[in-house]
Amino acid sequence: MRIATWNVNSITARLPRLLAWLESSGTDVLCLQETKCTAEQFPADALREAGYESAVNANGRWNGVALISRAGLSDIVLGLPEGPAYEDAQEPRAISATCGPVRLWSVYVPNGREVAHEHYAYKLRWLEALRKAVAADAAGAVPFAVLGDFNVAPTDEDVWDPALFEGATHVTPAEREALAALRAEGLSDVMPRPLKYDRPYTFWDYRELRFPKNKGMRIDLAYGNAPFTAAVKDSYVDREERKGKGASDHAPVVVDLDL
Repeated sequence: MRIATWNVNSITARLPRLLAWLESSGTDVLCLQETKCTAEQFPADALREAGYESAVNANGRWNGVALISRAGLSDIVLGLPEGPAYEDAQEPRAISATCGPVRLWSVYVPNGREVAHEHYAYKLRWLEALRKAVAADAAGAVPFAVLGDFNVAPTDEDVWDPALFEGATHVTPAEREALAALRAEGLSDVMPRPLKYDRPYTFWDYRELRFPKNKGMRIDLAYGNAPFTAAVKDSYVDREERKGKGASDHAPVVVDLDL
């Protein structure tokens, strides 16, 4: 079984690439983030023609998440139970479902903007709500994983130049402690292989030629429970999909399971 996560940075802009990638990669279940569409605008018909069911949580702004599956899609939950609001609104940043033998979450963790910004405090509250929401499944016997754009680099090795990020979001002790608390519920980081260079970065800013210079970050993660990680055969960052005109600024992270 092949599972992947990808911040697509607008599914409307990336739909031809997405459909081509699904066909070439043979992915069974894809967790999507930053769909940037409403639920009504989501291209469910095009994905159905390609053999995939869809579940989407989106409101048309810059966030939005989805699960697409050709392995089944049931017990769908939209949103983060008891998740915090931002500016009096619940943002569409989480969706979960059972896809064949696995239970999956697709999450798009808030960016945080700046450490002094309210969005940063919201990010930490959101991560704590996520920890509470997944605790039971993480400790369960069913293969379970939380995948998505976490907007946190777990270690300094996951950033191309840690000194440049000092004092900024994505690398602060509080964010990393929140990830550690999430893992402490019974989840492990499924570390992917890089297809090139020595670090499996998943995001490269569009600016300053950061992709060809490999000035990236590993912020797209797959956290699985023991039954899930025991089934992992391989994992890699599909760096090729970050290349070319019209690419997202994130690359898909692929996880192969023996299930």
